[in-house]
Amino acid sequence: MTVKTMPVPVEGPDNSDRRAFDDILTIAIAKGRLQDQSIDLLEHAGVQIDRELLRSRKLTISDLTGAVRLVFVKPSDVPVYVEHGIADCGIVGRDVLLESEADLLQPLDLGIARCRIAVAALALRPIADLSVVRVATKYPRVALAHFGARGIPVEIIGLLGSVELAPVLGLSDCIVDLVETGQTLIENGLEIVEVITVSTGRFVVNRASYQLKSKMITPLISALRMTVDARER
Repeated sequence: MTVKTMPVPVEGPDNSDRRAFDDILTIAIAKGRLQDQSIDLLEHAGVQIDRELLRSRKLTISDLTGAVRLVFVKPSDVPVYVEHGIADCGIVGRDVLLESEADLLQPLDLGIARCRIAVAALALRPIADLSVVRVATKYPRVALAHFGARGIPVEIIGLLGSVELAPVLGLSDCIVDLVETGQTLIENGLEIVEVITVSTGRFVVNRASYQLKSKMITPLISALRMTVDARER
């Protein structure tokens, strides 16, 4: 991949106070389960990343050419940074995008971190006959849309962690959560009632950046697509 490079500015009277951010591509990376796979894909697509910097606690680093800047943020913050143009692009799970409803371009499914967004409940405790279903979840919008499309009244109970505990302790009738292997559900006596959708890592782009920085973004998307296609063969 050819990424437009620029020399690192040298402070001096010939430099304006405003850095040439138009020549730097900022990519927001979701920290956590997506981070390592995202970095691996970017490296295979030609982004030159200093592994020593990755081992530091820095939340923003530049690649070896100075043309690309990586910003590491919480998954739920990636759509925010990209939609507001602080980052030009980002890599984040589809689950986060569905919940955020951010106005972003999604040109590429990277196929990484494949999981399911599912409804799960205690085994042998049916929820179909309940007049109102209490749903514990980190995805209230996704849950409301899912049950609403089926005409099922729900009470959403928002939780940020340990969602699996909610049915066990009687806080909810079921959960809507991200499921990878399903082992945590099994260990807590839960089973999948229904899979809502599949979530994978997506490459997202700010709408304005897609036009203004097309000479940098288009080759990167092409290189990432080639990398993804090669892995799927």
